[in-house]
Amino acid sequence: MSIPSSLLASESITFEGAIELTQSLLSFIEADRLLQADIQQAVTSLVKTQNGARGFFVTYLTDDGQEADHPSPGVVEALRSAPEIVAELLVKNLAMSAAMVVHHSRQQKEEMAADSARVQERSRNLIQMLQMPACQTIASQMLESLQSANGEYQKFFQRWGYDDEQKLAIGSAVRSAIG
Repeated sequence: MSIPSSLLASESITFEGAIELTQSLLSFIEADRLLQADIQQAVTSLVKTQNGARGFFVTYLTDDGQEADHPSPGVVEALRSAPEIVAELLVKNLAMSAAMVVHHSRQQKEEMAADSARVQERSRNLIQMLQMPACQTIASQMLESLQSANGEYQKFFQRWGYDDEQKLAIGSAVRSAIG
């Protein structure tokens, strides 16, 4: 069994293209039609670029299937291949989903809150499985920005307009992910 070239991302893949490719990849994984080496090759091709990695995570972490609840060895090894890109996106996904749980709960949108909680749990799980020093560094910088109201991630918090309750949820999620 050889990996279809349609499951390999080019260096110039768009965010939208990466979403489509990840959806196809997840269909192949769920149908058990790929070897772990093929999964690793496909995901590695996605996460080596910012657009590819963003599209991968937005699709993978929100997918209704079970793959992201128990990431395969091929996915885990591929994510380790691009620590700079993967670590930042994972920690940001953890933070954003924690904040969205608060937001959706306030709006009494329980299904959306549950979906955000699932993304938060999947992000936390991947951070813990990967054990990448880059995740620890970014998480520490994020916690520092939360505490000092400036630093590396202050602009990130300002851009999304997170309030105190959301920042508390983010801090709790980040601390639980890095132990």
